Amino acid sequence: MATLLWIIAVVLVIAGIYLILARRDLLWGIVLIVVGLLVGPGGVSIFNV
Repeated sequence: MATLLWIIAVVLVIAGIYLILARRDLLWGIVLIVVGLLVGPGGVSIFNV
């Protein structure tokens, strides 16, 4: 389960960075990065609450 959470978190953060840099969509980029950090097992995982 931890590996799956890492993969999801990495995909979300990369998608957020892509939105900020390539599409100039700052709001959704920040939202995706924050969600990625919350989902990741190193952060405050929403599945461990």
